[in-house]
This record gives sequence, structure tokens and C-alpha cells, in this order.
Amino acid sequence: MASMQPLRIKTISEYHRVMGLPKPEHPLISVINFESIKYMPFEESISVVFDFYSISLKRDFNGRFKYGQQQYDFDEGLMFFISPGQVFGIGIEKGVALTHTGWMLLIHPDFFWNTHLAKTIKQYEYFNYSVHEALYLSEKEETIITGMMQNMEQEYRSNIDKFSQDIIIAQLELLLNYADRFYNRQFITRKITNYHILDRLEDILAEYFSSDTLISKGLPTVQYVADMLNVSPGYLSGLLKTLTGQSTQQHIHDKLMEKAKEKLSTTGLSVSEIAYELGFEHPQSFSKLFKIKTNLSPLAFRQSFN
Repeated sequence: MASMQPLRIKTISEYHRVMGLPKPEHPLISVINFESIKYMPFEESISVVFDFYSISLKRDFNGRFKYGQQQYDFDEGLMFFISPGQVFGIGIEKGVALTHTGWMLLIHPDFFWNTHLAKTIKQYEYFNYSVHEALYLSEKEETIITGMMQNMEQEYRSNIDKFSQDIIIAQLELLLNYADRFYNRQFITRKITNYHILDRLEDILAEYFSSDTLISKGLPTVQYVADMLNVSPGYLSGLLKTLTGQSTQQHIHDKLMEKAKEKLSTTGLSVSEIAYELGFEHPQSFSKLFKIKTNLSPLAFRQSFN
């Protein structure tokens, strides 16, 4: 992707103008059929930032889409969720006309004023890890999502009345809940990829705990592990919860306890020395965590081997 300053689009009206679309019928929400976009206003790779929410469903995309740390192709129905302020990139081959089909729903945060979604929309995890993990849809799932987008479009195209916002909000919440279901299905059905991530997680933690990094930098953070795996913290924790029932933090602590038990049972180091080698500034913190995880103090565990 080009390293130039991202193109920032502040309003839905501005997006319509940039893409050569008619003025939106509602300033705070718009459903767009990608087939209505006849051309792209740029001829090279570009990074883009929206100041509004975007929910997109794409097919037959002949460009490259940089979505967080990954590039995606669009051979399958693919859906992604972008929050205000997130950066994404579009790569275009010179001289090639960009084509794609599907739908896009744009919603400005102001549309949520005085509705419960103003707060709860942030609870949908895929708005956090969406820039790292897109959602692959079956044909049936794609039909469901497309139908709800069209229902919202039909509602704001009709005569706006006092019920319109509530009806659109209800449709949107339904769409988000379906997406939750589909993401959970994706965690389960993409087991090969997911277990590969789990294997890599084990390797990363094993290498970290066998090096001097613990002493110099302390315990690995969830953010560090996620960055090493090229996924977001939210996605990683959701995946691990589905596969193992544990969070990323619990995995880190379990690996730490394995190392602690090894040192307590095979070396003559003091508890304080072990705590220091495992990245703890204060031995009391190590002892407290050890007892929570094992129901024994470090000394009691060591004595059980004598």
C-alpha cells in the first residue's frame, strides 16, 4: 500500500460525492449497492479512514484489500466491519478498472443518539478485531444479511416518521446479532486455521519463556502475543475461548505456572529469585498468582517434591 496520508472521509454525503453517487437520501445512514459505483476516483493504492461505521459485504473484487494486517481476496462472500477512525487500504493495478459486487451499509455515530446502540455497538467484538479478521459467509448467510440491508434501505427511503429510527435500529441490531452467530460458526468451522494459530501461540509462549525476555521485559502482554500472531487481542481471546474455554491471559498464566513448577522442582533457586526470573518485580505478586492457580504456595509446592 502507498505510504501517503490516508484519505479521510468525514460524512456519508462526502463518501457519496467522492464515489460519484447521488446525494444520500438520509444524511446519517446509507445502503449502497456496489454495482451502482461506476468508477473509482483514484488509480492507485490508497489508504482510507471513515468517520462513520461501515458494514460491507463484497464479492468478485478484483483489487487487493488490506484489512488490518492481512490482505483478503473475495472469492467467497466476505463481510467486514469498520469503526470510525480505522484505517484500511485498497490496492489497484494500474490500468485495471476496479469491479466488485455486494452491499455496503454506512452509519454515522450521530444516528445512534438517544438509542441503546450508542453504547452497545462497541460491545460487538468484531468492530474491534474487524480490521484483522473478516467474516466468510455461506450463500444462505449472505442472503440473510443482504435482506436486512435492503430492509433498512427501504425504511429510510419511505416517508420518515417517528417510528423509522426505531425500526432501522432494530434491523441493525438483528444484523449485528446474526453476524455474532456467523463469527462463532467461523471459529468452529475453520478449525484447521484456528488450531494452527493455537500451535503458533504455544510456540511463541515457549520461546518467550525460555529466553531472557522475561527478565528484561516482564510477562508477555495479550497485545504482544496478538501482534506476534498477526491478529487482534479481541479476536485471539474469542478464538481461544471457543477452542479451549480460556482467555489469552489465562493461557499466558498457565505457561508461566509450567515454568514456575519446573524451576521450583528442579533448581535450588529461592522463591524470590524465581519470581525475578519469571518477570515479576515483587515476589509477593508471584506467590499470590501461584497460589490462585495451584492452591499451593510456591514453598509448599517445592516441599511436595522432597
